[in-house]
Amino acid sequence: MYKLFISALIAMTMFSHVNADEAAIRSRISKLFKTIPIKSVEKSPLSGVYEVMVGPRVFYASEDGRYFIQGSLIDLDTRKDLTEAKVSEARVNVLHEMGYEKMVRFGPDMSKHEVFVFTDIDCGYCRKLHNQVDEYNSKGIAINYLFYPRAGIGSESFDKAVTVWCSENRQSALTDSKQGKSIDKKTCENPVEAHYELGQLLEARGTPLIITENGEKIPGYVPPEKLLTILEDSSKANKQDAIQAAKADN
Repeated sequence: MYKLFISALIAMTMFSHVNADEAAIRSRISKLFKTIPIKSVEKSPLSGVYEVMVGPRVFYASEDGRYFIQGSLIDLDTRKDLTEAKVSEARVNVLHEMGYEKMVRFGPDMSKHEVFVFTDIDCGYCRKLHNQVDEYNSKGIAINYLFYPRAGIGSESFDKAVTVWCSENRQSALTDSKQGKSIDKKTCENPVEAHYELGQLLEARGTPLIITENGEKIPGYVPPEKLLTILEDSSKANKQDAIQAAKADN
């Protein structure tokens, strides 16, 4: 009975310590990200360091929350970037949370591949990508557009994005707008500001920014044939990783 009591006491002490660590980290880091929720705080493979998931990004913190680390955690034995694997999954999750109904889609409901493209109506390379949207679709790639007006909220590019969203036919309006055609300004409830803020959270440095179905980030314009190759190679690599993980579990 005495041994059982001691074991229970030790377990309670350890549990309390873990909670205390998490509370300290959440308290300190929440002051850095006031509008972005902390999704999780977990022990990392590195002793004394916690992994902190904030939106679609991963950071690391000391147990007391005093030290905050930005960067990738690399397993030198496997040469695997442990951070990127987590971040890729988080990118896809946050886009799915946004919802397809809040995007402008070009492509069939069922397609071989899906990509999410942050676009600026006035961006030259965004227009080049959109001019080839039928070619992307013909290769089995659906394009899901989110707006990222680089000039910011309230800019002319932002207003154009709102007008497109509030148009009766968003696909036609987006195509016309990207071709430089004048469209009567419209306003309505829209997700453009949410798109822009999500783009910032995903560290969009410019447009177009392509996020693949596996959460990989591709900055800039990519021709249809090359994008198809990237998606096919990525799909094969992920299947191989899944097979290797299943073998390891067995």
